[in-house]
Amino acid sequence: MAQCSILSNWSDAPDTQAPPREGYNMDADAANTHATRMRQIADLPCPKGLPLIGNLHQLAPAKLHLILERWAEEFGTPFRFQIAGMPVTVWTDTELCQSIMRERPHRYRRYATLESVLEEIGCNGLFSAEGAAWEPQRRLVMQALSIPHIKAFYPTLAAITERLRVRWARAAEQGSVVEMTEDLKRYTVDVTSALAFGEDPHTIEKNRGVIQEHLALIFPMLMTRINAPFPYWRYIRLPRDRRVDRALAEVHRYVRQMMERARAHMRDDPSETPRHLLEAMLMMRDQPDSGITDDQVAANVLTLLLAGEDTTANSIAWALLYLADDKPLQQRMADEARAALGASPICPDYGALKSLDLFEAVCTEASRLKPVAAINSFEPLEDVCLQGVSLPAGSKHFFLNRPAMLDAHNFAEPLKFDPDRWLRQRDAAHGAHEMRAYLQFGAGPRVCPGRHLAGVEMRLVLSMLMANFTVHLAVDPDTIEEISAFTMVPSSMPVRLAVRP
Repeated sequence: MAQCSILSNWSDAPDTQAPPREGYNMDADAANTHATRMRQIADLPCPKGLPLIGNLHQLAPAKLHLILERWAEEFGTPFRFQIAGMPVTVWTDTELCQSIMRERPHRYRRYATLESVLEEIGCNGLFSAEGAAWEPQRRLVMQALSIPHIKAFYPTLAAITERLRVRWARAAEQGSVVEMTEDLKRYTVDVTSALAFGEDPHTIEKNRGVIQEHLALIFPMLMTRINAPFPYWRYIRLPRDRRVDRALAEVHRYVRQMMERARAHMRDDPSETPRHLLEAMLMMRDQPDSGITDDQVAANVLTLLLAGEDTTANSIAWALLYLADDKPLQQRMADEARAALGASPICPDYGALKSLDLFEAVCTEASRLKPVAAINSFEPLEDVCLQGVSLPAGSKHFFLNRPAMLDAHNFAEPLKFDPDRWLRQRDAAHGAHEMRAYLQFGAGPRVCPGRHLAGVEMRLVLSMLMANFTVHLAVDPDTIEEISAFTMVPSSMPVRLAVRP
């Protein structure tokens, strides 16, 4: 079946990015402003705020993406809002966002605040590293998450998926409610740990005292601190800060113990070739004059644990919101899953995943409507001009992802949940399908290195779920809210499972 999608590349060919639209050039855009008066940030429309604090009182962190989307509808884009004396511009042009992503890390960066906050908690790894520090870390992580490496890892990945199936089969037998966001995060923590660090913490089988419980507190904390007008936590620790402190202590203890075990294994069973990413990082750290410290290795371990734990799990969870209400689609997926899986309860080998395009398409379509990455944030490293607006170096900018994905110019019937739009041959008969408007994995040199692993997990988990169970939401779907917790997550996703006949 021909695809017009961003679905994972299931060959060993190098990954490539879609070319920019013809005629779009930021430098040309800047040059064109010479013919007209260049706007300043202060010229942009802004919601009415209060003296001194600006719009701070209106920016509930848990609803930030919804507030900004509502303001974008009211004021158009770009607009600005004020956090005390600091303006933040907000944009919805994904082609412009694509262009900025292609110019990272040399002309743009993520918020400097993000790097400083992550540095404070010992998590300033690949995600937030900038400049020269980014490139060697990127090569290391890309090697660990490469297609050949994931193919070799597949038996372990399948075994972890089988443990998840057993957990869900027990819940179906007992008639108990399954909180899918929690179970899926346990799964992704086990997968990430086994793949990148050579250790499987078996959180799926445990009910309490798992590392995922501590990781779950970190993203909401980041959301609060990155958007705070001043770093209050450096002067006073609120109860929530003390809870995060305790969680971070447990997470860092876990990471350091894992590093110690990896070093012991390297001493007891030496190998010139690293067996997983953690060994590769430790080998690089131990090279003479490497300039890499144990703290930097630990920061990347924690970065990968957080990234692997949250985004894929929530993408699958959002897909269940739509699947649970669509019995014909569940049956179609069950039929396709059983055809691919045969007598096995899970996909028997990596090659069979290629026939499960529908399952990744379901997650892709769900994340178009419910984007886990709802906001991208950047600041320029030099003075720039974007669409006739003069932006000084270090100024703050948000790019909202969902408005473009709900635009009929980019996607036909944009409010309709239609996973087949990602599987059809692109032609005029089916209407608009602008893949470049979908930015859930980023773009440019810093495109998400784990996107292929995410696709594998989506196909593997959903095919196992649909082949073996039916899914029913345990609550009214209207009660499930979108929460900004660094990523955009469901407030809950409680379901009841029944064994499929």
